[in-house]
Amino acid sequence: MRILAGLSFLAWLGASAPCFAHAFLSHADPAAGARLAKAPAAITLDFTEELEPAFSGASVVGPTGQEFATATKVEGGTITVALAALKPGKYVVHWHAVSVDAHRTQGAYSFVVAP
Repeated sequence: MRILAGLSFLAWLGASAPCFAHAFLSHADPAAGARLAKAPAAITLDFTEELEPAFSGASVVGPTGQEFATATKVEGGTITVALAALKPGKYVVHWHAVSVDAHRTQGAYSFVVAP
């Protein structure tokens, strides 16, 4: 009986695991720590789960604290941020994502536009 109960629990846990998934950043362009010779026109952030557009987004802050995002689009598991012209310097990308399971994740990383 204990074996059957244990197997039933494991089957339930395995079947319900996708319901507990959170959206984590799986790929970023430009990448964290990148040193770019040319400023990007946009930032693309790919996540492990589909996102809730109304509750997910990103910002890009420059060396002087100025915001450089001009438009943000959330579609499926991707956030795309259009950027104003970036000058040489260090930029920080702050992101927050709410997956369809309603769990929030957030993070930040930086990249450099070389002179």
